[in-house]
Amino acid sequence: MQKILNQKQLKKADEITIKKKQITSLDLMEHVSKQCFDWIHNRLQGNPIPIHVFCGIGNNGGDGLTIARMLKKHSYNIEVYVVNFSEKRANDFLKNYERLKELGLWPKTINTTNDLPTISENDMVIDAIFGIGLNKSPNGIAKETIQHINQSNAYVLSIDIPSGLFMDRPILDENSVIKASQTLTFETPKLAFFLPENELFSINTEVIPIGLNQEFIQNEKTSFQVIEKQDILHKYKFRNKFSHKGNFGHSLIIGGSFGKIGATILASKACLKIGSGLVTAYIPKCGYTILQTAIPEVMAEVDSENELEHFNFKTKPNAIGIGIGMGISKKTQKGFTQFLKTNKIPLVIDADAINILAKNEDLLKHIPKNSILTPHPKELERLIGKWENDFEKLEKIKTFSTKYSLILIVKGHFTAIAFKDKIYFNQTGNPALATAGSGDVLTGMLTGLLAQGYTSFDASIIAVFLHGKTADIALNTQVYETFIASDILEILPQAFTDLFAKEMEK
Repeated sequence: MQKILNQKQLKKADEITIKKKQITSLDLMEHVSKQCFDWIHNRLQGNPIPIHVFCGIGNNGGDGLTIARMLKKHSYNIEVYVVNFSEKRANDFLKNYERLKELGLWPKTINTTNDLPTISENDMVIDAIFGIGLNKSPNGIAKETIQHINQSNAYVLSIDIPSGLFMDRPILDENSVIKASQTLTFETPKLAFFLPENELFSINTEVIPIGLNQEFIQNEKTSFQVIEKQDILHKYKFRNKFSHKGNFGHSLIIGGSFGKIGATILASKACLKIGSGLVTAYIPKCGYTILQTAIPEVMAEVDSENELEHFNFKTKPNAIGIGIGMGISKKTQKGFTQFLKTNKIPLVIDADAINILAKNEDLLKHIPKNSILTPHPKELERLIGKWENDFEKLEKIKTFSTKYSLILIVKGHFTAIAFKDKIYFNQTGNPALATAGSGDVLTGMLTGLLAQGYTSFDASIIAVFLHGKTADIALNTQVYETFIASDILEILPQAFTDLFAKEMEK
């Protein structure tokens, strides 16, 4: 897992790195800026596009000056501006200011809006005005400069973090934040990048390793981490050649109602495709023929004619996925309530089952520990209540997960998995997954992994990662709009194959 450090932790990491390597902060700035220059140079390859470098007067501005010096040495077409929002100057900023002048490039000072340069939408802007240490919204000439850059529609590359964006608290003034086309962030991702409310300000981000002390980072405690491919690979259970279907568990999918049998078909097939040895679907009678025809590999048990009422299945499963397409009729709610009070088997709870829980909070105490809930944003709101901003939402998710000893998978672009007061962000996936039935497939994948003996946490990160990966692979041959939930199941084998493929050398 890649840790997401806060502002104080990153500052401490800088200090320890400087001490351990016996270098100066100026040396570290030089190294960091070289990483950024290489990124730019590898892409531009000497292109004479006009580049406007906007620098603040702190260490982020020092990075900008250093990058500008390296660009100048390689004959790029650059202009450098210092946004004069304070009389104070960081020491490393001043040293790099002098180094830049020695090359014959004198930065222009921006004191008023009259000093702002003309920027074409075909130009490039490097944003190094404010870094991660910002503690209040920019105002005055700093805000006016940010607005000027945003209005230009130029390609904007932000250094470490878009200026005006806070690392770990909400934006107070959206008009004072750079809308970055790309952000090169140092060593670890920033929490702000994973939140929907910041989408406009961090469209693309890339983590640039800068050699901070890894021992310190590994020993630091953090509430937020990012799931990586290696984490999934290490948790995968390889199969013994003498294995049989009984070794891989029996999954039970409970759901469906008249007109919504498709949800249980998708979930049941997902159980099979993820490797569950046996799968049974418990559905209303109206779906029996449909399901048996659609998936001959899946066994079926039935309830009442058009909806679930009795929950009196005979199967003895290892894991149960429940709620997809189930509906919330009074009979279904009554049967579901009774089921929860007697069931001891690990659950994956989705869709209408979550909506019933949201209406009957007292039922939460009956859910087996380490069961998994998979709400989309509206279902989450019904479950935990409204939130003022995404940072508050994260805290509410952690509180809910800890209180009831449950895993909460909050679906979204960066799906968040809450477990034991920590949140893990997934980075696979794209808007192609915003399609009917996508969540039903995820429920089936989770259930199938649980049935095979994976822990609830391991099942969660594996399923979410592979689920998202199918959509990434799909973009090689189709577009967002043409992707449907059944494609997840078709592409899942490729997602597994990709997991074991060696990464190409960069």
